[in-house]
Amino acid sequence: MIDKKLLIEKAFEAQTFSYAPYSNFNVGAALLAADGTIYQGCNIENAAYTPTNCAERTAIFKAISEGNKEFVAIAIVGNKAGIKQGEGDYCAPCAVCRQVMAEFCDLDTFKVIIAKDTDDYLEHTLGELLPLAFTGKNLDK
Repeated sequence: MIDKKLLIEKAFEAQTFSYAPYSNFNVGAALLAADGTIYQGCNIENAAYTPTNCAERTAIFKAISEGNKEFVAIAIVGNKAGIKQGEGDYCAPCAVCRQVMAEFCDLDTFKVIIAKDTDDYLEHTLGELLPLAFTGKNLDK
C-alpha cells in the first residue's frame, strides 16, 4: 500500500533543499523502497550545466548507494521559486530520469506520482511514461 499523501509531503520537504541558482526551478522527489524506506532527493545545479543532477536521480542514487535496489513508487514536485504548493503545474520526470528508473524499477508496477499538492496529482506506471524502454534485457538479445 502506497501512502501517496506522505510520499508527496516528503517530496515537497525535499524540494526545500533544492540548489537551483541558475534556473530557480526547485524540484523534490521522494522514492519509496519495497522495504518502506523513503529516500528524498532534490535537484542540484552546476554552473557548467551538464553536471546538474535531477531530484529523481538524487533519490535513486542515494538509495542505491545505501544498498537498496527495490522500489515501489516515486513522488515528484517542482516549480519556479516563489510559487506556492498547489499553485504550480505538474513536473514530470525528464527522459534521463525515466531511463535511470528503467534500470532499477519494474516498468509495469513502479508508480510515478507527479503532484501539484497532496490532493492534486497524476499517477502513471513507469512503462506508461517510457514506452519501448531500453533495459538490460535488450543487451541479452
